[in-house]
Amino acid sequence: MTPVLRVQARIGQRALLLTIAAVPLTGWAVHAVALHKQLAATRRDALTGLLRRESYTARTRRILARHGEDVAVVLIDQDHFKAVNDTMGHAAGDAVLTETAARLTAWAGPRAAVGRPGGDEFAVILQMPATHLEQRLAQLVRMLHTPVVLDDGRTVDVAASVGAATPHVVGSRDLSLVQRAADAALYDGKHSGRAAVAAPVHTTVPSINGRRAGRPGTAMWGRAA
Repeated sequence: MTPVLRVQARIGQRALLLTIAAVPLTGWAVHAVALHKQLAATRRDALTGLLRRESYTARTRRILARHGEDVAVVLIDQDHFKAVNDTMGHAAGDAVLTETAARLTAWAGPRAAVGRPGGDEFAVILQMPATHLEQRLAQLVRMLHTPVVLDDGRTVDVAASVGAATPHVVGSRDLSLVQRAADAALYDGKHSGRAAVAAPVHTTVPSINGRRAGRPGTAMWGRAA
């Protein structure tokens, strides 16, 4: 075999070895992507695409730790949701939840954390200067009171109760304390057609509407997703 042929043969063998080695690597890459998608799916609510309770809580704690003096925690309860399911069907109820999630995501922006802790309850944490809070919450209420148009052309009248709290008013960056104040404010303003912002008095409420107020390190919502 001439020197040129020997070089070509060696090059061919190396190329073959690289190709053989690349096959399992490619398989692992595909597996890794699939695994990543599966893990991401476990962090997201299947219906709305929002963060599940545990993922929302973890991200909220990080945002509070980093931007605690300039954030707001906002809790949302869909009003009269059971009536929608009972009179218009569960498909209509699902459409309302999906649309609510889309509206919250659009309102909060890409840097916020938006979650569905369970049922017809939603939660948002976002950077928000205190001077803009009431104006932005009023905008949110208008969005959440806009009727939802279903695929079959029917219109669903919707409403939501909104409560918000800030670490500055609560005097703590502890998530359970801030959420408890936001929840107390929400129930003070329930069905009022406006958002309620927590005051210092809301930090002393031990429990709202029979729900657990929340211990440090635990979520305070009682209903399952």
